[in-house]
Amino acid sequence: MIPSTAKRPSGPFREGDRVQLTGPKGRLHTVTLREDGELHTHHGVLRHRDLIGLPDGSVVANSSGHDYLALRPLLRDFAMSMPRGAAIVYPKDAAQIVMQADVFPGAVVVEAGVGSGALSLSLLRAVGPSGRLVSFERRDDFADVARGNVATFFGETPDTWDVVVGDLAEQLPQQFSPGTVDRVVLDMLAPWECMDVVAEALTPGGVVLCYVATATQLSRVAEYIRGTGLFTDPDASETMVRGWHVEGLAVRPDHRMVAHTGFLLTARRLAPGAIAPSVKRRASKSSYGDEDVELWTPGAVGDREITDKNLRKRAREAAKAAEGARLAAASRDTDGTTEYA
Repeated sequence: MIPSTAKRPSGPFREGDRVQLTGPKGRLHTVTLREDGELHTHHGVLRHRDLIGLPDGSVVANSSGHDYLALRPLLRDFAMSMPRGAAIVYPKDAAQIVMQADVFPGAVVVEAGVGSGALSLSLLRAVGPSGRLVSFERRDDFADVARGNVATFFGETPDTWDVVVGDLAEQLPQQFSPGTVDRVVLDMLAPWECMDVVAEALTPGGVVLCYVATATQLSRVAEYIRGTGLFTDPDASETMVRGWHVEGLAVRPDHRMVAHTGFLLTARRLAPGAIAPSVKRRASKSSYGDEDVELWTPGAVGDREITDKNLRKRAREAAKAAEGARLAAASRDTDGTTEYA
């Protein structure tokens, strides 16, 4: 069964549904409804059968009279609470990946690695019943966790999804003919190692998106993509989300926020033989060569270099400003006891 024909997440609660219960003090409990099931907490017992047949968004009381709000968990709720074998792609990044990679219904999408399956859920929804998602993962145990999470969320494993255990660089040419993949999403330590096979698999105009954690990874993959001459100039970004506390007149930012989780870098496949118009930029001495040598200079990392003449001018301006501040302070303290030379 494919996602679009799976049991719709609406209507009265049924046995087998996953339900998110919000109890006293806002604590969340996620349960799978069973006719004889019970939720035991310090606040009493809530019987599952009291929920079966009720509409989404109902409030029920447990044996001690405490009220619980019952809702089916959203995709973001499920992704944040599901079992993890590897770190997940956060919902804020998954949403950006679907948009920036332009994952559309019917698309043929490749992702590597699959991790715990959080991003796979969003990609499967985006490709729809006519699309196809192939997820590559090097580790069997991670692949097993991802399969379980996806099957739990959709009710069973979608037939639009395949998981391949192995190295993308070796397996991708065996799975796809050249130019037959619409989108490639790489969530891996060294995405530049498979960029050549990715370029071969992508259709002209197709998108490759790399999700990397550190600035050094971002720099390395961007320079590698530029060096291939097979893609448009890469575009990089990150997404930070800050919640707000809104209660009456107490309206302020939350004290905590989901800040940096990863960088997103996208580029599009050029047509065979096409050469992208050159982008005017300062020559960089930091491009990665075969020896992987990094020259850590201000110009290499993009800082504006200042000439000796300008530096002397700035020093004079700073000294002049300091003298002015000294005279102003002396003038204010004329009637005091402080003296300035």
